[in-house]
Amino acid sequence: MTAYPLRPIGHVESSLKDRAAAPRQADEGAPDAWLVLGDEYLPAVDGLAPGTDVLLLTWLDRADRDTLAVRPRGDTARPVTGVFATRSPDRPNPIGLHTVHILSVAGPRIHVRNLEALDGTPILDIKPILTSDR
Repeated sequence: MTAYPLRPIGHVESSLKDRAAAPRQADEGAPDAWLVLGDEYLPAVDGLAPGTDVLLLTWLDRADRDTLAVRPRGDTARPVTGVFATRSPDRPNPIGLHTVHILSVAGPRIHVRNLEALDGTPILDIKPILTSDR
């Protein structure tokens, strides 16, 4: 198969350091965090504003890429399920998908609400959530 190399555009700064202690989803107590982009991406930040919700794509660099099936949420009472039917971070291409709310923008740093990504997680992209007015 063809390889498609990815280049991180930045990283997450968060109080979350340990995967075992991190919430599984943003609405389960995820803290505010900073998206720290490389200075060369400053022109790409133009148009992002406080109060906006965006999709954040990350590379879950501490995930197990060999995992193909899991018990959802680690619950032994649930049946083993293929990772493509779950939100498990362990998967062949561990791309994280997060909806975050922008609190502030300071140059190449973006302060966001409720991000469950660990400190140092590479950022792949930021995309607007499309609405009828866009």
